[in-house]
Amino acid sequence: MRRFAQAIADADSLPPGLPGTLTSAMAEAPDRYNIGKGSPAAVLARGPDGALALADMVWGLVPRWSKAPSTPYTTVTARLERAPKSRIYAQAWEQRPCVIPMTGYYKWDRQRRPPWPLFVQRQDGLALLAAGLWEHWENGDGLALDSFSVLTAPNPAIPAPLTADGPVFVGAGTALDWLAGSLRTPASLRQRAHTPPLLSYPVARAFRDPARDDYTLLEPVVPGEDPPQARPSDWDGDAMDETEDGD
Repeated sequence: MRRFAQAIADADSLPPGLPGTLTSAMAEAPDRYNIGKGSPAAVLARGPDGALALADMVWGLVPRWSKAPSTPYTTVTARLERAPKSRIYAQAWEQRPCVIPMTGYYKWDRQRRPPWPLFVQRQDGLALLAAGLWEHWENGDGLALDSFSVLTAPNPAIPAPLTADGPVFVGAGTALDWLAGSLRTPASLRQRAHTPPLLSYPVARAFRDPARDDYTLLEPVVPGEDPPQARPSDWDGDAMDETEDGD
């Protein structure tokens, strides 16, 4: 998973069980159809006062010990089993769980030649909730950055022909427990994880262009009938990169 969408029309588009203040905030958040590495996204987390809030964070966790607000590692995703012992994610695991609402995400069908992108979403159309980790970075000059990573694990509920691996999805109750720090081990989160029935359908390859951000990216297409496109000059390659995190 290297791109996802957040376009939540209203509070009823979210799974039931979340506080009304949070569902209202998520419904009011900007619609984003092409969130990639380095892009902002709306993330649920606890603030310094311990209160739950929705905040914009950059996708791709930057560890607090980094000398710059960037990292040479691929940190958009973090493997669930390895995260607690990773030098990149260990402190975030202990102190900064988060939840990322998603309309759905893009994934390449590599059984097809050439590979073709699919969009994965809930069958009932509600938003997905993915468990993640976030980190706060700052330097002595007042520059600060909040960033996050999505936890991933084997997941047989991912629809074929896609690889049975993806985000760690949770229900509303588990999301609140995760944010409260009640799930301290990968095993406890894995046992509480829940993936609702999903569907996937082919979409155009236009989402490879980081500058594209509109609802047409989610429209279904017939594979092979997608008009050829030149590679965008600012294409960063991440939409075809399925290499997991480098911890």
